[in-house]
Amino acid sequence: MSLALVFSRAQAGIDAPLVSVEVHLSNGLPSLSIVGLPEAAVKESKDRVRGALINSRFEFPSRRITINLAPADLPKEGGRFDLPIALGILAASGQIPNTHLTRHEFLGELALGGELRGIRGVLPAALACREAGRALLTPQANADEATLVGELKVHAAAHLLDVCAHLRGSPELQAHVSRIPRGQRASVPDLSEVRGQHHAKRALEIAAAGGHNLLLIGPPGTGKTMLASRLPGILPPMDEAEAIETAAVASVSNPGLDLQQWGVRPFRAPHHTASGVALVGGGSQPRPGEISLAHNGVLFLDELPEFDRRVLEVLREPLESGRITISRAARQADFPARFQLVAAMNPCPCGYLGDSERACACTTEQVRRYRARVSGPLLDRVDMQIEVPRLPHRLLRGETSEESSQLVGERVSLARVRQQRRQGKANNAMTPKEITRHCALSDSDHGLLEKALEHLGLSPRAYHRILKVARTIADLADSDSILTAHLTEAISYRALDRGQGGTHR
Repeated sequence: MSLALVFSRAQAGIDAPLVSVEVHLSNGLPSLSIVGLPEAAVKESKDRVRGALINSRFEFPSRRITINLAPADLPKEGGRFDLPIALGILAASGQIPNTHLTRHEFLGELALGGELRGIRGVLPAALACREAGRALLTPQANADEATLVGELKVHAAAHLLDVCAHLRGSPELQAHVSRIPRGQRASVPDLSEVRGQHHAKRALEIAAAGGHNLLLIGPPGTGKTMLASRLPGILPPMDEAEAIETAAVASVSNPGLDLQQWGVRPFRAPHHTASGVALVGGGSQPRPGEISLAHNGVLFLDELPEFDRRVLEVLREPLESGRITISRAARQADFPARFQLVAAMNPCPCGYLGDSERACACTTEQVRRYRARVSGPLLDRVDMQIEVPRLPHRLLRGETSEESSQLVGERVSLARVRQQRRQGKANNAMTPKEITRHCALSDSDHGLLEKALEHLGLSPRAYHRILKVARTIADLADSDSILTAHLTEAISYRALDRGQGGTHR
């Protein structure tokens, strides 16, 4: 038979559309052509495949070989199609049976000696393969990643000869068993290592409990970065669906998936020189940016005003929608970006406004211009803004009793359980209709909030965010309704608004 069909998967964002690799041998001058929008790396596969087949003691057909990667309008990239192309040529030339080919999907890059090399983006392909009801055959380097998908039969091979022997049934490759330890919590920085800063720790607990965005304001060296890096340790553990989705984004990124971080909420801290493309993703072949790599985790922006203002503005829509769509002339990619934003900044250009030990050398106009680098619309999307003052030196000496991340995390998890039972989501994600239903206030508290809004000059979006924070504080207190103490504490977490003295931005 001179025609063979092999199934594989392409990569489009975090999706893995099916690709049918059709190989046809016909009479004519010996040649090999690949059609179906192949990128440069796919076109070069003909040389890798030829070398792999010859060095594995197979015959490379001296015929006209046409390889069609269907669908024809889907761009194909990378070396992932080497293995299915090689198997298609062997099946079409009768060197291996094609009876079992359609029961599997194949991914893998070939070395010239026939060895299989790992590829990027195996996890989305494994998810799609499971939905199609086929087994997946991958290089050994990708097998552990593929087995993260439950109820999927994964075969791992080190060489092209192993794959061919499996298809002949002598011997068959056994289903791969994952070596990734399950049920172990990764080591993360502990909150007990932060001395003092009880007000900031309280705000961090509230932010974790409700999924709220947080801005830390204070002089250099007061522990803003330490506090932010401890947030993942008090967040509730990820469930299976969240872990898979987070790992799928990492799988298609340039660094790839680190299996040691399986089930760990990501913590991303890009430098303030990062471009807009680095934050949201992009490129001619769209790749996820920092906001997508922080999906279901924390995005920490240190020295917030030092970021280019145009870079910060690209965060506004993903903060609301939880997704980012990257559009190019030839293709479009959609990535999840449901992250928790934690940012840190100095109170002024010199950093010492309000510091108890050093005097500020900045003028009022310099402070105003410095804070204006962060736009009002972006600040509106930050639920909580708190000051992190300098600690007295005596608190840094000796032993102190500080709460561990485990104790705080238990309270956070209980609050999240209340929110899931009430509205099926974290408080930060509540819609205006849900806010009206679940964040009811008494008449006196409504008057208190309206006076605060008028004094601080807040927008309707900030009004809703104060109510969400107050609802989270009530959840931590195991209260069914928002009390005056909960509301006043929520209003107190608007440090920059208080600093503006009610000036509209």
